Amino acid sequence: MNTPKQISQWRIVAASVCGTSHVKNKQLCQDAHHWQILPDNVLVVATADGAGSATLGKVGAMIAVETAIDHLSNNQEITQETLADDALLRGLLTDAILAAKKAVEDEANICNHQPHDLATTLIMAIATPELVAVGQIGDGLAVAKNNMGNLLALTIPNNGEYINETTFLTSPDAVNTAQISILRQKIVNIGVLTDGLQMLALNMVIGEPHKPFFFPLFEFVANAEDKIMAKEQLVKFLCSERITQRTDDDLTLVLAAFSHS
Repeated sequence: MNTPKQISQWRIVAASVCGTSHVKNKQLCQDAHHWQILPDNVLVVATADGAGSATLGKVGAMIAVETAIDHLSNNQEITQETLADDALLRGLLTDAILAAKKAVEDEANICNHQPHDLATTLIMAIATPELVAVGQIGDGLAVAKNNMGNLLALTIPNNGEYINETTFLTSPDAVNTAQISILRQKIVNIGVLTDGLQMLALNMVIGEPHKPFFFPLFEFVANAEDKIMAKEQLVKFLCSERITQRTDDDLTLVLAAFSHS
């Protein structure tokens, strides 16, 4: 009798929702996200938060995540050899940041706007069951859980001197101040979120991710067999009173679990 073959795969649940302050002011959600699963269980994820002060922040965020993922997805350099080399991985992430930055600036030029009118943050992650590499401009957070159950912050929010100040993709020093982090461990989960969830997801005093926030969500995505229903449940969670009592900002959360089925 043949034993059924185990299939190892990523499960992803992701959503961006409009913050209560934007709903009240009849504004669009300024957040965006995009992801794709490439061959050999390589997952690429991007999230972005358009600046509230930017007239076309939503456009900048959408262009940034789509360009970053397209750049990584169409890049023939993502091979097992590349993923094994930290310098090449850093180069991949930097090139994707530069591609996203150029696309946003080109769109500003086409629309007769200044680049800062499309200001946005950007977080990108490349993940396999053996590693996760992250590139980040601005605030937001990327975390991973390893097979030992340890929750690890891959990046920290890049805030300036003031609480709502951050670096944007369109900033002149964006590439020079980018955080690039590579973790080589057996990866079970990753989570990427925009700054609207920072106060709930991160212990700001010690800069560590908050286990009671992430662990139930990681269990949720690991068991999410119906993609449509799972996304609806995530949206409901992000719009719940438990969350909106703590933040009125736009919210994006991308959750991934590497599971065997």
